[in-house]
Amino acid sequence: MRFGVLGPVVARRADGTEVPVGGPRLRALLAVLLVDAGRVVGLDRLVDALYGDRPPAGVANAVQSQVSRLRSLLDVEVERSAAGYRLVVDRSEVDALRFEDLVARGLPGEALALWRGPALRDVGDAPFAQAQAARWEELRLRAVEDHDVAPVALLAELVARFPLRERLVARLVRVLHREGRRAEALAVFERTRSVLVEELGSDPSPELAAAHLEVLRGERSPARHVLPAQLTSFVGRAEEVRLVGRALLGSRLVTLLGPGGAGKTRLAVEVAASDPGDVFFVDLAPLGAGGDVPQAVLTALGLREDGLRAVSSPVQRLVAALAERSVLVVLDNCEHVVADAAVLAGALLTACPGLRVLATSREALGVTGETVRPVPPLPVDDVGSAAVRLFVDRAVAVNPSFVLDGVSGPAVVEICRALDGMPLAIELAAARVRSLPVAEVAARLGDRFRLLSRGSRAAAPRHRTLHAVVEWSWDLLDADERVLARRLTVFSDGTTLESAAAVCGVPGTDELLPSLVDKSLVEVSGRRYRMLDTIRAFCAERLVEAGELERVRRAHARWALGVAVEASPHLLRAGQLEWLARLSADHENFKAAIRWAVGVERGLALRLMAELGWYFWVRGLRTEGSLLAEEVVRAVGPVAPAGLAEEYLVCALYASSTGAREAVPGAPSPKQQLHDVFAGPATRPFLTMLWGMAYGVPDVETPTLDGLRGSLIGPDDWSQALARLGLGMQFQYAGRLAEARVSHLEALGRFRVLGERWGMSVVSAQLAELARADGDLGAAVRYLDEALVLSEAFGVTEHTAGMLTQRAEWARHRGEFDSAWADLERAAASARSQGAVGTLAEVRLGMAEVCRSRGDLAGARHWCEQALRVCPSGWFGPAEVRASIHVAVGRTALAEGDPVAAREALGLALESAAEWGNQMVVARVADARAALALASGDARGAALLLGAAHGLRGTVAVVDPDVLGTERAARAVLGDAVFRARAAEGAGLGRDGVLSALRA
Repeated sequence: MRFGVLGPVVARRADGTEVPVGGPRLRALLAVLLVDAGRVVGLDRLVDALYGDRPPAGVANAVQSQVSRLRSLLDVEVERSAAGYRLVVDRSEVDALRFEDLVARGLPGEALALWRGPALRDVGDAPFAQAQAARWEELRLRAVEDHDVAPVALLAELVARFPLRERLVARLVRVLHREGRRAEALAVFERTRSVLVEELGSDPSPELAAAHLEVLRGERSPARHVLPAQLTSFVGRAEEVRLVGRALLGSRLVTLLGPGGAGKTRLAVEVAASDPGDVFFVDLAPLGAGGDVPQAVLTALGLREDGLRAVSSPVQRLVAALAERSVLVVLDNCEHVVADAAVLAGALLTACPGLRVLATSREALGVTGETVRPVPPLPVDDVGSAAVRLFVDRAVAVNPSFVLDGVSGPAVVEICRALDGMPLAIELAAARVRSLPVAEVAARLGDRFRLLSRGSRAAAPRHRTLHAVVEWSWDLLDADERVLARRLTVFSDGTTLESAAAVCGVPGTDELLPSLVDKSLVEVSGRRYRMLDTIRAFCAERLVEAGELERVRRAHARWALGVAVEASPHLLRAGQLEWLARLSADHENFKAAIRWAVGVERGLALRLMAELGWYFWVRGLRTEGSLLAEEVVRAVGPVAPAGLAEEYLVCALYASSTGAREAVPGAPSPKQQLHDVFAGPATRPFLTMLWGMAYGVPDVETPTLDGLRGSLIGPDDWSQALARLGLGMQFQYAGRLAEARVSHLEALGRFRVLGERWGMSVVSAQLAELARADGDLGAAVRYLDEALVLSEAFGVTEHTAGMLTQRAEWARHRGEFDSAWADLERAAASARSQGAVGTLAEVRLGMAEVCRSRGDLAGARHWCEQALRVCPSGWFGPAEVRASIHVAVGRTALAEGDPVAAREALGLALESAAEWGNQMVVARVADARAALALASGDARGAALLLGAAHGLRGTVAVVDPDVLGTERAARAVLGDAVFRARAAEGAGLGRDGVLSALRA
């Protein structure tokens, strides 16, 4: 929120709407809390401030009642403590505190603009108000006296209120004199002198007398500010005004550099307006290429031939006029006459020591001593950002009913982002709010040049439409620069110099691309070059007009394939993170290349997706990758193109992770394709892993390395390491934990030799689960922490989210519910950011289990429903999660006293677990069925099923409190000997016997 006390007390929400605070007493309470915003205000002080020395009976209750009313009105917290009350707001949200801070930072102009009238005007009767208002008024007066920033109207008003403040009067006398109002300046002095003599019997102070003498002698000629009048408010550049003004103190030539529509001219005018000396504005835009720049400056300075003096050059006349003066000259729009402007600026600055030049251009002048200040786009962070404030200001001007609120706010942010935060484009878009809803403006930005084709008739032609703004820059390019500029548009999010040269095929790219940067068509950051979206859209139209679109797009897609092929082996060894960073920089380029190839050259699309699949996976963008793979497979159809069977199989498997086993209706399953058309071995190791993720591990009952299909395992070291990981998971799912540990340790060793962090992370997570199953929690935590550290090096990933969910489950088992929930919230944020619905389903299952363990059965049911809603089907991993969700639903129903619903849910869990052959999930079902049997009075059946679950898991250690509770209760009913006998009987059933028992 925003709060004001420099005038009437006011509170506004983030969208600008005013909050009706109520009567004087409530407003006074708010004002007292605002004076010490963010700090505790004691009760005694509140009472004194509001009631003075006449507090009512029960004053503490009265204050508390007022605070409660205030809380109900505001969107910020009013905290209560033993020490008093605290309004939880930042200093920047209170105008008086911002005023104090701005004055302290040396920004008096911006500080004084915050005043809306006398401070605390509508609560002036409150006991505290008079002294506080006087303190702020004194600070205001000092700011006006110490700095030459106040306009004449404000100075005159303050002098009328404080006629004996001689420094204030001296400031008014000097400002009037500077503006050429000599008689008024003398009259102000004379009135003040008379008051001093009559009321105080004293003469004017030395400072006031000196100001009077300056007027009498004419020693200080009034500064001339020949600047274009501005018709709109200035929004969002206060800090830039200060920085450019400071730059002019240290450099006599400052150039504001940026693309068309960045706000360079307006910024220059605001900087010049605050300059204390003479200022002249020279608009070079009307000049044609090679126009007479010196003559334009002569005209702006009002220097004309008088016909009597000897003929001299324009430059000589300018030197003669400026050599002994202190002047700031603004040279606006230099880019099309940049050479002539540079020559003139250099000559004048050399000959005229009191001259300073502030230039605006899309290209630097290149003069020795020049200070270049780029003018960046306005920030677009949220609804409070400068770009949004500019949009709202201009929208209200054309449509007074426009309001920034929860509905319009997101659309405005979208518009400002789409327009790169460029002020002119934002103003043009805001003007359309006169006739279009803001959501419609946002929706039409795909054709931005047509939408933003109506500007102010008073503006220069080059600023009336968005198209004209960019066309002005385009016309300044030479032929080769135009070719490169239009071809660069195939890069969706920037590129390197080397890649631009390879794709664009323009000789001399190494010189042309920096030239486009110099001319503000391209931005550079580090080694990457990028066009703003608006400039890119204009240049893309030129690419189509040149008939080059398909040829350059094809070159771009083939370049992307070359990069992917080069990167592939590096993503499986020690250089993994470096290459991931390189590929991530071109992420949008890869997506654009795949989507173009899908419509034009589908074999290339298959190859691109197959090569980049592992990049998407290991970067934690599995869902995004799978959706792209589905686009490719659907475009290709049900039959793999000749020679691309493996690529097709990779894409088909990846596509199926969106939830359906067949991305193309009627196509053979990947299993059938592997048998029919793919002879192997796989040349892409990623295929091996996709197969396991999609179909689980084969031969669960008799796992061997040979049991993994030979055609899927390549001879490379990474594939062999992955095979050991797969074998370990086979053993794990078969309940043979000792053998699983051996395989996992061997896999971990092989991944460490390769330096492959993803593999090390996955294996460490599996080893953590094995250690936990053995009851070795110390080793489990060490392995999982190592896995998380390795995974987090890749950034926010689905894999990290999965491990956080795993850690949360352990915390739940220990009764550390808050810790578990914190990990689950982190995991949910990660999964949502990646669009990872399968992982999100697992996280929501974790939330359901925490709720159930806390006794919140309604919460448990809610999160189970949410988990089922998003959980995909058709893959081994999500199927395991789906089965576990049904187990949680069953346990929740049992806790609610509904054994029928519990049995039904556990039946669904059993179907899913049995279909995919994961013994660990079957064991989980058996544990839950044991609890159901016990609740039904069948303790013997419960003991049998608990033993069966232990047998499937291959461990006697029990860490799940649900299972421990069932076991203790069954032992209590049966006695230890009977329980152990029944459990041993269950442990000997084997997988088929357990399934039969569960189905009985």
